[in-house]
Amino acid sequence: MFQTPARRSQLSQILSIGDLIYHSIVHNVRKSHKNALIGLLLNILQTIIFVAAFYMMYQIFGIRRVQIRGDFMVYLFTGVFLFMAHAKAIGAVVRADGPTSSMMKHGPLNTLVTISASALSTLYLQIVSLVTVLFLYNLIFHTVQIDDPIGAFGCLLLAWFSGVAVGVIFLSIKPWWPTFAGIASTVYSRANMVGSGKMFVANTLSPKMLAIFSWNPLFHTIDQARGFVFINYNPHNSSFMYPFYVSMALLVIGMMAEFFTRKNASVSWDAGR
Repeated sequence: MFQTPARRSQLSQILSIGDLIYHSIVHNVRKSHKNALIGLLLNILQTIIFVAAFYMMYQIFGIRRVQIRGDFMVYLFTGVFLFMAHAKAIGAVVRADGPTSSMMKHGPLNTLVTISASALSTLYLQIVSLVTVLFLYNLIFHTVQIDDPIGAFGCLLLAWFSGVAVGVIFLSIKPWWPTFAGIASTVYSRANMVGSGKMFVANTLSPKMLAIFSWNPLFHTIDQARGFVFINYNPHNSSFMYPFYVSMALLVIGMMAEFFTRKNASVSWDAGR
């Protein structure tokens, strides 16, 4: 009944939070299927289907050649992989347990742990899916040549990070307007199917068309990734730092809003819904 709180060092607290995040990541990875391996294979299959769908769409519309000299499938990969990392990160963060969740009754758990676990679990799944698809393509079809793998991987992380930042914004307003947050996040992800510009080469767009896409951080990230992947493509109409600055600003705003929500949230909010 009576407990004496034990004084723990800062390192001990960091290790405890890290342990919580690790177990939460494992739990999130196994959510899609009780067998973790099958859940991973399903995510890989979804990536393959997505790439195949875009390839068929290009074939149907007769857009077989692009303005970048290189492997056409690698051109598709640069758009699809980054788009999926961005969209999956948004969905995972929005679905993370919020301050009104019953899981928050467990003392050590907090929203920072659930957000971090959801974001890192989807990053893990996307990296494994990317490596698997590239390995299969390299083994079955053509050798995959990437001019700057580190820069291309950095763009993947940036696409994921921007998705996390946008997801935190939606998560912070979810306890207040759950229906709106769900619909808005879905609409944003669907709009990025075109708004991300993964089907276009930024250097070939007119100023009017460029103005339509240049607001989107994912558009800049995908175009910069193609600059790292293809040796003969130098992106002039996009910036690597713009999506980073926008993502940092969104993350700070989202965490401030989430902190306010956490302090004012009540479990009874869900009683009347």
